[in-house]
Amino acid sequence: MHEVERLKTEILNCTHCPLSETRTHAVPGEGPKDAEIVFIGEAPGRQEDLQGRPFVGRAGRILDSMLDSAGISREEVFITNVVKCRPPENRDPQNEEIAACRPYLVEQISAIRPRFIVTLGRFAMRLVLEMFGVEAGSIGEMHGQVITVSQGGAVFTVIPMYHPAASIYNRQVRADLEDDFQTLGRLLRGE
Repeated sequence: MHEVERLKTEILNCTHCPLSETRTHAVPGEGPKDAEIVFIGEAPGRQEDLQGRPFVGRAGRILDSMLDSAGISREEVFITNVVKCRPPENRDPQNEEIAACRPYLVEQISAIRPRFIVTLGRFAMRLVLEMFGVEAGSIGEMHGQVITVSQGGAVFTVIPMYHPAASIYNRQVRADLEDDFQTLGRLLRGE
């Protein structure tokens, strides 16, 4: 069994924090076990909790649109979240919930070994940059930056981006998100 599959089973049965008591489904993530890009969101929403899949609601449609605009297929990327179970009422993930799920994310990144890690939103950005010893500023300052990090002999390119949900009511965030996805597409093509 591949490490990503083992982690999926572990996440689906996880009871490390109180979110396990209120979830319909844990959302371990999905995509190829050797994906070149890993997208990391913050936490599952209502649709994700119901379906057990990441980014299937309104923010997921925006993500799909952004991927398409950059010439990237959803089927070729791995998509997961910092927190694997939906916080009640879609509230922000709490520190103890993030801490409970952190080892899963670390292991997913280690097992997949992507070239690119794209963080979607401030919680994902802070956690991932902290994992690599990089101090994070605000998402407004950091989005679109291309940050090279290494760990255990592996080199990753981290690109913080706004969460797609933040672009629903804010045209400037939408424009920034579109620009950041174009940057990702160029990097993938080696431009």
